[in-house]
Amino acid sequence: MAVERLVSFLNQNGTDFRTIRHDPAYSSLSSAKAAHISGREMVKSVLLKADGSYLLVVLPSTEKIDFHRIKEITGSLSVSLADEEEVESIFPDCSPGAIPPLGNLYHMPVITDSDVLEKKDLFFEAGSHREIMRLHMNDFLKLTHPRIATVHRDF
Repeated sequence: MAVERLVSFLNQNGTDFRTIRHDPAYSSLSSAKAAHISGREMVKSVLLKADGSYLLVVLPSTEKIDFHRIKEITGSLSVSLADEEEVESIFPDCSPGAIPPLGNLYHMPVITDSDVLEKKDLFFEAGSHREIMRLHMNDFLKLTHPRIATVHRDF
């Protein structure tokens, strides 16, 4: 299961983290609510396909992706959400909709929305609809080496 994989990876890297169990929740916002965390503190990870290659976008759970910006950032002609089968094949140990933001564990580049950097800690679904993790922002950046850009839509 993804939780064990994450725990092993974080322990191997000497990272300080915390796992928080909660009642089942099936979106990042409902997981935040179940764990008594603000929706702005919680991030979601979204698998995209850009010109046939996969990438993981990490952004606040309250935001939506600006696909035009992703095209500009990646230089791609075509950007779309990966379909359910693709998500399941790339993240076989994760529950659907509970992808962790550590794309490097799955050999995937990560783009992190600049708004995520405003937080000291990162809260995210740990591959399960019953657990989230808290990770210090500096550790997340050190472990994933994400590309930082504004990728959320302005309303």
